[in-house]
Amino acid sequence: MSTDVSITAPPARIRGLSQAAVAMFLVGTLAGVSGVIQDYPVYGGQALRYLLAAAVLLAVTRLAGLRAVRLTVREGALLAALSLFGLVIFNVCVIEATRRGGPALVGTVLGTVPLALALLGGRPSPRVLGAAAVVVAGATLATGLGSGDLPGLMWSLGALFCELCFSLLAIPLLPKLGAVRVSAYSAALAVPLLAVTGLLLDGTAMLRVPTLPEALGLGYQSVIVTTVAFFLWYDALPRIGAATAGLFAGLIPVGAIATGAVLGLGTPSAPDLLGAALVVTGIVIGLSAAGRPATAAGSPAAEGRRPAAGAGSPAAPASSPAIGASGRRSP
Repeated sequence: MSTDVSITAPPARIRGLSQAAVAMFLVGTLAGVSGVIQDYPVYGGQALRYLLAAAVLLAVTRLAGLRAVRLTVREGALLAALSLFGLVIFNVCVIEATRRGGPALVGTVLGTVPLALALLGGRPSPRVLGAAAVVVAGATLATGLGSGDLPGLMWSLGALFCELCFSLLAIPLLPKLGAVRVSAYSAALAVPLLAVTGLLLDGTAMLRVPTLPEALGLGYQSVIVTTVAFFLWYDALPRIGAATAGLFAGLIPVGAIATGAVLGLGTPSAPDLLGAALVVTGIVIGLSAAGRPATAAGSPAAEGRRPAAGAGSPAAPASSPAIGASGRRSP
């Protein structure tokens, strides 16, 4: 399976690279604000987070004039799987992995996302594999290996699988729905799933009136980490492909380090800074390899320049990665 959706023109590629970098950095800031909501019921809090994010994203689709799109059975199943694995189960895995092995363990495992996406991309060049390995090494060094037991490791591997689903399951949906609708629909579907989980595990205690810091923390998660980061990521995928975008997952621990420093939670150590430098180095190496055009007939790069054969095709037109059924480009 090829994870590269299209080969885009330089301006679109620059936009995609910038969006992927910002999206993953924002996801990294989540660690810095998690402390203020650590006492709030987890599943109820996540349900509120996605409820607010879905409301904002659905309002954006209305303001942008993006009409509702009728999905096929296959597309509906993909969207449901995206929400279930990429959002709901991902959060459960991260929560359980953190409880058993601490944030360092799950952060280290998630740092292997660039390598996993590179391997899933088909036949990655040695240069791309080497770049992904450098990013993984930097993310591991910046996060710290930490400690944990076997269950913690298994929960972390589950989070890694769900993180891959977050990107790969969205690729076939983006040409038809666009980034805004994929983000809005997946967030909306996550709300009842998390609410049911919260009721089963916490009962009526799953919700309570948040304190002001908790409300601000949940609001940040909803608006910045979910609404903004989701849109940027999903808009970047058709422009640069999942394999290239995956390199920026190494910025997650960098975002966490920067947020911790800004909030006064700790000064970055030498391993933190060295790890961040390795991440940036790996990204530069990977982008220099990914930016080389493939000219061989029938190559994935050549095929990526062709327009999509249909709405359900995993390849989007290079000039229109996010055009929905309404014929309008999502913002």
